[in-house]
Amino acid sequence: MSKQSAEAVVAGHICLDIIPRIEAKSGGIGSIVVPGKLVEIGPALASTGGAVANTGIALHRLGIRTKLMGKVGGDMFGRTILRLLKESGEKLSEGMIVSREEFTSYSVVINPPDTDRTILHCPGTNDTFSADDVRTEDLAGARLFHFGYPPLMKRMYEGGGEELKRLLDKAKGAGLTVTLDMARPDPDALSGQADWPSILRRTLPFVDVFLPSFDEILFMLRPRLFRRLSEECGGADLLARADGPLLSSLADELLGMGTAVVALKLGEHGLYVKTSADRARLQAMGACAPDRRVISAWSGRELLAPCFRVKAVGTTGAGDCTIAGFLAGMLRGLPLEETMRYAVAAGACNVEAADAISGIPQWRALTERMASGWAHRDPLLPLPGWAYRPDCRLWASERDAARQG
Repeated sequence: MSKQSAEAVVAGHICLDIIPRIEAKSGGIGSIVVPGKLVEIGPALASTGGAVANTGIALHRLGIRTKLMGKVGGDMFGRTILRLLKESGEKLSEGMIVSREEFTSYSVVINPPDTDRTILHCPGTNDTFSADDVRTEDLAGARLFHFGYPPLMKRMYEGGGEELKRLLDKAKGAGLTVTLDMARPDPDALSGQADWPSILRRTLPFVDVFLPSFDEILFMLRPRLFRRLSEECGGADLLARADGPLLSSLADELLGMGTAVVALKLGEHGLYVKTSADRARLQAMGACAPDRRVISAWSGRELLAPCFRVKAVGTTGAGDCTIAGFLAGMLRGLPLEETMRYAVAAGACNVEAADAISGIPQWRALTERMASGWAHRDPLLPLPGWAYRPDCRLWASERDAARQG
């Protein structure tokens, strides 16, 4: 990173990911995690994980000057995280907070081929991260503040989310565009018992772009529906039960809470985006707000970017890298449609590697690959009334077509 100020500050959850290599086995993950059974696996890969590392390093690789602000302990895992960050960029560890008497967060990622991952997670220092850990001077010169995984950070969800509100208000007050990512809480943990609709109503007025996954936001806003669909799926992919009307309904609820842009990550199905029709709210998005001359191209939009075709090796960090592609497009002032395509392109590159970020190329290489005829997957979700737009290779709702037409 150059001596110039960072363009983006990425703060929040960070951990050490320990990813053992697991060959395909008959019976899937159910044949691996069996009490009393010895299962032979391959060597383990140790890499940084969490939103700070995954989204932050991906942004750095995409050419964005980035400051990382996570919290680690003074133990071996903490030292390993700092070393790995330095290997990704000499100055990437400079904004990190070291609390020497605490223990560092880590995850054991069980990620067999052709199966979505299972993560065993210890929150560690993430639980004590507070708004005071981000000082106003830490934001100087930046244009965008991204915060990730508050459901895995105790101070951020306890007390009705007051600490999260205080943090986002600080970034918003400094004139930055504020973006927020989530993680799905453990239903049996304190985070799973939190009143997430209330927390979101309190915090989303300070969030310009909200980027949760479909299952995360369904769990938070529609817990009964989440449980019913999960039971119907029998442990299979919950996304198979998503459709256009449900996505639109969730997004409308979130926009009504005060955010300007809702981007729902849909895994292999792509990225869904719905934006506010209130141009004043879009113009108040901070330093990365759409230019007044193109504000109409961001107003009242509803689009879906399908994934690019790849051979998946692992899904760890795919959503974080999708976010990095979206944020990089915003920081470069790209149109919404192009920003969405860069998002799914970055996510597609991510799954071609086992870890969270080594698959992410430089911006120029990503641009060249996108321009080379890289094929998209066909969307598998029911989208009644939607139409494919060959000009931008996205799907648009009837509502979007009517506003743009």
